[in-house]
Amino acid sequence: MVRWLTAGESHGPALVATVEGLPAGIRVTSDDIAAELARRRLGHGRGARMSFERDVVELLGGLRHGVSLGGPISVVVRNSEWPKWERVMSPDPVDPAALAGLGRNAPLTRPRPGHADLAGMQKYGFDDARPVLERASARETAARVALGTAAKALLRQAYGIELLSHVVAIGAAEVPPGLPAPTSLAAIDANPVRCADQATSERMVAEIDAAQADSDTLGGIVEVLAYGCPPGLGSYVHGDRRLDARLAGELMGIQAIKGVEFGDGFTTARRRGSVAHDEIEPVGGVGRRVRRATDRAGGVEGGMTTGEPLRVRVAMKPISSLTRPLSTVDVTTGEAAVAINQRSDVCAVPAAGVVTEAMVALVLADAALEKFGGDSVEETRRNCEGYLKSLVIH
Repeated sequence: MVRWLTAGESHGPALVATVEGLPAGIRVTSDDIAAELARRRLGHGRGARMSFERDVVELLGGLRHGVSLGGPISVVVRNSEWPKWERVMSPDPVDPAALAGLGRNAPLTRPRPGHADLAGMQKYGFDDARPVLERASARETAARVALGTAAKALLRQAYGIELLSHVVAIGAAEVPPGLPAPTSLAAIDANPVRCADQATSERMVAEIDAAQADSDTLGGIVEVLAYGCPPGLGSYVHGDRRLDARLAGELMGIQAIKGVEFGDGFTTARRRGSVAHDEIEPVGGVGRRVRRATDRAGGVEGGMTTGEPLRVRVAMKPISSLTRPLSTVDVTTGEAAVAINQRSDVCAVPAAGVVTEAMVALVLADAALEKFGGDSVEETRRNCEGYLKSLVIH
């Protein structure tokens, strides 16, 4: 079983992440993690914070000379801005005199609509939103991306599974239906909004610029593709073992994600069955080889991978920190007020794709190891190859 946890606050000294259950023999380095974290900072519409904060990666355990040992892998992502926050966010008590007059320490008493602020204050009994927003912040996803790097390396090295994400909608700009699925991650990352269609990309950039001019924010839709998944990851026997259920749960756990769909998703609900499902056809050659004529299901049927590309989309809401804040209530007075204005992005949809890749990778790694077992990359690869050779229908 692959398990993972993160700890740390947005303006704390560091984020800490641990993943347990990955086999020995995965080739992954701190440079690999740093490269993925750099991808997370990509995208037109990111805020000023991306220009001066740096993710400083340190591997604490679970690897030796760039190869996993089979034990828990632990990573620290240090916050380069910590010296500015070490008194305000100190884990240990601080003399009140040292905090007096610090603007960063001013109580945040006007919760933002759409954010965790108010519900978090109510749940934990805080009179200040700072403790809530520090942990609820999407900064935490840097730790998940770090762990996802190791999971991606396992999927690639043991099973030949490759993941990529691309943006299909930002605001009203959306990729037209019927375009071929992208296969070049480098080309996507080179695009300012990580969109595979140049014409749509230009409209997305214009949407972001218009929102910024209006002191507003934008959400959008990201699609994640996993190529090379063998059939049979996941299970139909219980709801919590269905791969799509496991993926949906983790993807909905990403900050600001409000919806998940597999394949054609909600569009399928408006079709007749005769044009909603993927017909199965023979391929020919050695053995009884088959394939789906289409991939409307997104590579998952009955909670299991079909062998077709896994295709899942996530909907991200507009960021709730606005430079022209919405109406709220000041919790200290109970009077109407405008919400706090925290430094933020106009649009973080391109970055959300990198985070969704990481979470899909972790879930697929768990499902693959559940299916094939193995304490080393070589053993689990051998088990997977044996399974594929043994399939009566494949």
